[in-house]
Amino acid sequence: MNLNFSYYMPTRIIFGCGKLSELETTPYLPGNKALVVIGASGAMKKLGYLDRINKYLKNNGVETVVYDKIQPNPVSEHVEEGASAAKENRCDFVIGLGGGSTIDSAKSIAVMAVNPGQYWDYITRGSGGGKTPANGALPIVAITTTAGTGTEADPWTVITRSETNEKIGWGTNCTFPCLSIVDPELMLSVPAKTTAYTGMDAFFHSVECYLATINQPTSDHLALEAVGLITKYLPVAVKDGTNIEARTKLAWANTEAGICESLSCCISHHSMEHAVSAYYPQVAHGAGLTMLSVSYFSYLAERNPARFGDLAMAMGEDVEGMSEKKSAMAFITGLKKLIKNIGLEEEKLGDFGIKREDLKTFTENSFYAMGSLFDITPVELTKDDVLAIYENAYA
Repeated sequence: MNLNFSYYMPTRIIFGCGKLSELETTPYLPGNKALVVIGASGAMKKLGYLDRINKYLKNNGVETVVYDKIQPNPVSEHVEEGASAAKENRCDFVIGLGGGSTIDSAKSIAVMAVNPGQYWDYITRGSGGGKTPANGALPIVAITTTAGTGTEADPWTVITRSETNEKIGWGTNCTFPCLSIVDPELMLSVPAKTTAYTGMDAFFHSVECYLATINQPTSDHLALEAVGLITKYLPVAVKDGTNIEARTKLAWANTEAGICESLSCCISHHSMEHAVSAYYPQVAHGAGLTMLSVSYFSYLAERNPARFGDLAMAMGEDVEGMSEKKSAMAFITGLKKLIKNIGLEEEKLGDFGIKREDLKTFTENSFYAMGSLFDITPVELTKDDVLAIYENAYA
């Protein structure tokens, strides 16, 4: 356990079934005119969520403007376009309604609505300009409809620069949401496969934050609880999406994972997946993480088994009397069971059009775009190591 840390978690979270309606009365809205950011799929309109949001906000004295072009792997062009919409309409805060892509985009739009230049000027990795957003960001409200990224409880926003195939996570204190509403009833409509992908994203956030060399007591506690909840309830929700108990437990696990991301951090498993979906945006983030996971975590567990036994126990694996190395491999056993139990066992990188010759490109990209996550990974990984992990996953 790392007892040398910083704790900052400024987001107000309103959690529970039916809590969306509190938008109508909450005194915590940060302005009078909101840019509501939603995905291009139209799901928020079809499901009636956008109409509800608009009605509640109107009753609470807030005007709304909608920006509806966000893709599942969001791109910087739409961040800048959304920021222009916010400026033109004189919006004084931004709402992200939907999954991680829309909430991440809302955060980035909030930055660009009050700062000059282009979005990539402020990115601190890869080809980013590394500038500090001197004007901060418009206030951000997050309303999540999936249990996946935990972005409602952290400052991070992941955006792709299409022309350079860089998918980079970035954030500052000003990109924490000031208010987040987590209503599990909004998640009842999520399809089984999306439930599986998003649930595994939250799972890996928790696992990686626990293993990261910058772990700390609060993130450890929340990460282990989230791992246990996801192991138990994700297969239930995949099988029966209407199970409100499972949806609620997963929603809380997801928010826990987001808080973990605020206090600890993901490791290079995410660097490696970002490279995959930067080049192949049809690969859902949770799918990419899952397809790489057994190869990646096996590599780590064999070389530094510490802490893996705790994760295995959280998943319900019996590690009593086992050596540290055997208990670490029990986590891999539990991981394989979970992947099978949610129907993702047969998915392979090749199914998405990825070719073996892409793996070297992914390796280079993972260090270039998200290299800092290798610095907090509990095993030192060379480019040869990373290529070997990709190769094993591909095979």
